Formats: sequence, structure tokens, C-alpha cells
Amino acid sequence: MDDMIFETKEDQAWAPSTRQVNNVNLIEADQEFANTINNIPDKMAFKIGEVAELVGVKTYVLRYWESEFKALKPRKSKNNQRVYLRRDVELAMIIKKLLHTDRFSIEGARSALKKMKKETKKSKAIHGAISRMDSLKDGLHEIIFEIERMQKRL
Repeated sequence: MDDMIFETKEDQAWAPSTRQVNNVNLIEADQEFANTINNIPDKMAFKIGEVAELVGVKTYVLRYWESEFKALKPRKSKNNQRVYLRRDVELAMIIKKLLHTDRFSIEGARSALKKMKKETKKSKAIHGAISRMDSLKDGLHEIIFEIERMQKRL
């Protein structure tokens, strides 16, 4: 799950729903979730207790999620302690949102994560293609400019 990203409102690809569910505006809920993700401390690694506190679940819940979601695989330290990276913390928060807020089953959350990963890959491919096209366009502009400059000399 190394290539999984979380996009916020500032990114072009973010398209929140404006529906109302149980009198809660989903744009506000999505923005609140984005703020939660953005409030993760800027650290290299987190211990399981820190992650549990950030996510708002018990440590045994995180260990259970590790067994249910292949993407949630924290590294182990020399002391055999779990070491979560920022992307693991983000993933745990997404899993909690899917299970608790969005009321997905474990299987439904798994499938939603697979879909998110697939869409992320598509988005990265599209952004890469656009970037390559922009650089080609810039190169063509330079060639045209050079041709025009050479024509003026003649």
C-alpha cells in the first residue's frame, strides 16, 4: 500500500459529496476527516499506543485490523515492537472511518480500500501523463522559439 495517498480539498481530485446523511453535511464530515489526517504529528515513526490514541481505538483493535487488512503492516523494531509509519497511521484512520463512520463491514472496507488504491494508481498515471505532456509542450515551444529566432537571422 506504499502508493496510497490521501487527497485533501486543496487537491484537484478531491470531489466531496454534498448529500445530507442523518442531518450531517458530508462536506463538513470530509473536511473534518481531512483535518484529522493533517493533524498527525510530523514524526518518522509511531508506537502502537500512540497510533491507538491518534486513531481513537484500543491497541488490540489495531492488532486485529492488521490481521484483517493486508495493507496495514507496521514494521517491527529490533525489540519486536510495532513501528507505524505516517502512511500506516493514515491508513488506520481511513479504516476507522470506513468501519465506524461509514458503517462498512470488514469485507466492505477491504473492497473500498482496494478501490481507493486502484483509483490512486489511475490518478498517479493521469498526473504523470499530464506532466509528460506539459514538458513536451514546453520543449516544442522552445523549438518553435529557436526556429523563429533562426528565421529572423536569415
